[in-house]
Amino acid sequence: MSPSPVSSTPILRRTLLWSAGAAVALGVIAGAIGFAVAGVNGLWSGLLGVLLAVLFLAITGASILFANRWFGDPLYVQLFFAIVLGGWLLKLGIFIVVMIVLSGQPWIVPLVFFLSIVAGVAMSLIVDVIVLVRMRLPHVSDISLPTEVPEDRAPGQSAGGQ
Repeated sequence: MSPSPVSSTPILRRTLLWSAGAAVALGVIAGAIGFAVAGVNGLWSGLLGVLLAVLFLAITGASILFANRWFGDPLYVQLFFAIVLGGWLLKLGIFIVVMIVLSGQPWIVPLVFFLSIVAGVAMSLIVDVIVLVRMRLPHVSDISLPTEVPEDRAPGQSAGGQ
């Protein structure tokens, strides 16, 4: 696979990979704390909260990575924003459906569920900051500069010629 010409692609890939690893660790911690506080229902509430937080946060990164495949296409900007907006609408729809379904469940421990979602969002922000600080990007990216001056034109001469 050839490297993507879009400079955000390696950052998003690394963020998704690190977030997956951190989510597993956070899931173990949230599940253990939930189990200690509220038994099996707390365990499931903690795991589900972390899973939902990671799922919702990964949809945006994945949609941007998917949209970057059309870089260089004349309709790239329109496709990019349509795909990313579609991802946000998908998240909104999933969030509404999940919250309606989970609102009446007796096995959900609301405090554990809420705190695990908050911890998942905080974990994602921390991973984003760490990845962005460690990545090396040029100050100018996604452009190509002219490399040679035509022989019929001197370096100080305008294109119209005089």
